[in-house]
Amino acid sequence: MASVHESLYFNPMMTNGVVQANIFGIKDWVTPYKIAVLALLYEMATTKPMALLDRRRLNKLILPLQQGSDLTFEQFLKTVEECCPLMVDAVKRRLFLMADRELQDMEHFFAILPSAFSDSEAFKTSVVGLFMRQMLLAYNKLSFSQVYKLYRSLQQYSQRGGRALSQDQRQRDHSAVTTEDMELTSNEDTSADPMEKDELDTGPLHQSDLRSTRGPLSQKQAEYFLARQAYLLKNDENKAMKPAKLQDELNNILKFNPDFAEAHYLSYLNSMRVQDIYISTHSLLHYFDRLILSGGEGKSSGDEGYGRSLRYAVLNLATLHCRFGHYQQADLALQEAIRIAQEANDHVCLQHCLSWLYTLEQMKGSDSVVLTEDSVKMAAHFCLPYLASLGIQSLVQQGALHGMSANKLLDALRGTDIMHWKQSLSELIDISLAQTASIWRMYGKSTMARQQAQLLLNMNSLEPVNFGVQQNNTEPFAIALCHLAELHAEQGLYGAVSDIIKHLKQQFPPHTQHAKLWMLSDLKIQFEKAMNDGRYHLAEPYVTAISALNTTEGLYRKAQLLKALNQTSEASKILQRVQNLSEKSKNTEMIIRVMLATAELHWDSSGFATALPLLLQALALARQHNLQSLESETILHLAFTQLMLGIPEQALALVQDVLECVLAHGSVLDKARALLLTARCQATLAVSNMNIKKSEEVYYLQARLHHSLGNIQERNKSALLFRLLNQELPPATNMAVPQL
Repeated sequence: MASVHESLYFNPMMTNGVVQANIFGIKDWVTPYKIAVLALLYEMATTKPMALLDRRRLNKLILPLQQGSDLTFEQFLKTVEECCPLMVDAVKRRLFLMADRELQDMEHFFAILPSAFSDSEAFKTSVVGLFMRQMLLAYNKLSFSQVYKLYRSLQQYSQRGGRALSQDQRQRDHSAVTTEDMELTSNEDTSADPMEKDELDTGPLHQSDLRSTRGPLSQKQAEYFLARQAYLLKNDENKAMKPAKLQDELNNILKFNPDFAEAHYLSYLNSMRVQDIYISTHSLLHYFDRLILSGGEGKSSGDEGYGRSLRYAVLNLATLHCRFGHYQQADLALQEAIRIAQEANDHVCLQHCLSWLYTLEQMKGSDSVVLTEDSVKMAAHFCLPYLASLGIQSLVQQGALHGMSANKLLDALRGTDIMHWKQSLSELIDISLAQTASIWRMYGKSTMARQQAQLLLNMNSLEPVNFGVQQNNTEPFAIALCHLAELHAEQGLYGAVSDIIKHLKQQFPPHTQHAKLWMLSDLKIQFEKAMNDGRYHLAEPYVTAISALNTTEGLYRKAQLLKALNQTSEASKILQRVQNLSEKSKNTEMIIRVMLATAELHWDSSGFATALPLLLQALALARQHNLQSLESETILHLAFTQLMLGIPEQALALVQDVLECVLAHGSVLDKARALLLTARCQATLAVSNMNIKKSEEVYYLQARLHHSLGNIQERNKSALLFRLLNQELPPATNMAVPQL
């Protein structure tokens, strides 16, 4: 089933995909990379004959170039070349002209730069114009020594771009860069804090990848970087930086500005990807410490100020403990958050707390229906459609596990879907479709499950597409693809299964948080294939791997393997353990499967009659919870048991009752077993009818013999037996009554 509470994690740093960073104190400064960007802008403005498509691609490239982190010269040229190869040569000539000659050539470039845009309205109002004016202002504030060091760093930057210089020149340039103190981050602003100015004056020149020790990012670069990575972590984790690399970048930001609260929060999200409880807790606490300190001038208990931050700090701490299974600590943190929210009369925070309260009860295995219903009512009362819809989806999930009929559950989901489309809540639409597919599959309607999964995969996102994200790497999409992989495997289409799993591996690499879903599905598919092929030695490693991801599933597969190897006593013990775990977690599907496996063990050991009570109990449980697939499988087990007990007529009747359902929604193996069982029942009945017909012919011949001999009494006796047998046979096989 789809997890309906993944989106409940409060993310205070995200507002329409923009990081709210208001405490970053580092200003923009001129770097060799930014000079390269300015050279690109200058050439774009002065180069008139340019193809429309090339200009359009360059215009789309400008904003990421000026907002992103500094690139190496090779990376910059490669990026520009992908958009317009002709522009690369012009930019290289412009930069090499400055680097090869004197300092005055760089001065001349900054002097003529505004003239290329003097007649352009964009220079006054656009983001590009603002960027150029900021660079000009920062350059004009540099001292002569700083300008000279900037010029030397530009030479070093262009050298790393691949130009062949003499060894002496390389050594002189390298010595100049490494021995001189780079002070370009200071712009001689006398109004700045003296300590901050000293720190910036003694800091290294920001050259991104030119050195192993990176300098600080500017405010805009840091905001853009955090906004991009936070958005990717939420919508397409595969496109975000790898956890280790992202943590290095965040550590670099925090090294120069440890009070940057949003960087701490992104560090918390990044640590959750790798389940690092120490760093995630550390980063979360630091985030709210910085946020509370920066907002101390606000009201202590109102909607603004550190009072609100404190409430959500405790709530986020509770969600952190929930994720790691620390239920007692999560409960204490939730109670504290509820107390603070009640004191502040914060109804929104209280609703978030109530949502997490019933989620926590579900995680602990307790009945949370009443709490969930209360949460839905209160969310609707305070006009919080998002939380209300999450509550309804949670109720649907609980109803499915408790055996509610499919029509009631789907009616409830249809009502929420109408609200989702009205409010454009695409995330909840995805969850609803994935949940519907899961419900249909649980109820044994594989065709409907396949349809819902395909509908989700072919949907267009309602979210604004930022950073190239297509909104297709969230948990609902992973669940839908896993359903499709397992459904194709059930039909024996292993080529399609391989393609789906390959796609899942690309979209959800092993380090991502939803990779566990496809890993478990892939292992179960490979295990079933090995068991069906009779390669039990290949199935054994999959049991260990499945157990690492899901203990109950692993134990059940181990019991199946032991049963196939005729180790019935060990298999019976493991099945008993699985039964206890399933009853504790209220996993009805697994309970029924354990009953069926135990009945199969009875077939091989104590006889077919001892399996009947278990099968009848499993049948009652499947019908109570509307699990049609398991109900059909149980009936087939009952039919086989009756066949072995010598009741082929009743066995055939049972098979014919479920044959249509199995052929419509069952796996290839289930269909084959049902058809084989039907054939065995019909063959047994045919053999029985042939024996009766042979006896009938004998009585007929005896009656003819006694009639010819004149034994009237014996003749009548044989004729009566013949008549009784003739009436028992079907009309098509009846013999004509002879005239004696």
